[in-house]
Amino acid sequence: MALKSAGFITYATARNPQTLSDLVAKGCHVLQLDLTSEASMLAAVRSIEAKHGAISVLVNNAGYNQIGPLEELTMEEIRCQFETNVFGLLRMCQLVLPGMRSQGYGRIINVGSIGGTFTTPGNGAYHASKYAVESFTDALRYEVQPFGVEVILIQPTGVRTPFVEKLYALMPQTGSDSPYAAFKQNIEAQVQQMFGGNAWGILTPEDVAQVIVQASLVRRPQTRYKVGLGGKIFFWVRRLLPDRAWDALMSRMFPMGEVSGSKTHRKAAPIKDFNAMN
Repeated sequence: MALKSAGFITYATARNPQTLSDLVAKGCHVLQLDLTSEASMLAAVRSIEAKHGAISVLVNNAGYNQIGPLEELTMEEIRCQFETNVFGLLRMCQLVLPGMRSQGYGRIINVGSIGGTFTTPGNGAYHASKYAVESFTDALRYEVQPFGVEVILIQPTGVRTPFVEKLYALMPQTGSDSPYAAFKQNIEAQVQQMFGGNAWGILTPEDVAQVIVQASLVRRPQTRYKVGLGGKIFFWVRRLLPDRAWDALMSRMFPMGEVSGSKTHRKAAPIKDFNAMN
């Protein structure tokens, strides 16, 4: 809605467009779009271009967090993580770029994560996908700038959305005999602490939407927008700490089990979702 309020003809997309009925009531257009389906992506882009010409702004914000210890994740689960978070995002960029180049301008806004700048235990697949988004965005920015196309990366910290509640269902269910059983319980406890109640530093979707609108409108956008104080702090802590010191910090936040006879628990940080094309 933030882009619509800023005056853009806005298309919001989802695998199931019926979940976007509230946006239709507010004047947005909606389309079916599955980032794991080439036919779906082609159809969405062609539908918009047929009605409005080349797309001016693409916001790539679809994604999810495949949580769990890497040893216990199946290769299929890891591939699915990359299909949505990385390959679908890149393919959408490829599909809109011919139109943007022909009109001589355009903006591609990739919603990555501050989690593309550091890694927390139990979230390796997710962080790897966000690191990939960082790299693709940097390369694409350089390659398409001569055609008048700007490529911008948004790096939010944790955002409170329904996305968070879906995390636990994605955790590998390997039973109490798993060597990671206590670790996974600590991960869940930390997520609940991080996103529950009046947790400090967690963003709302509106916080991120405001930055996306700013990046869409400003004459010379930044290449990266870090959103949320907590993420900025972690970014600098990771840059300043050597690996072993960072590992020690993570072991306190995400313990593998009981420490010195006392139960320790601390957990990771998910992110957020929304895919809009304009």
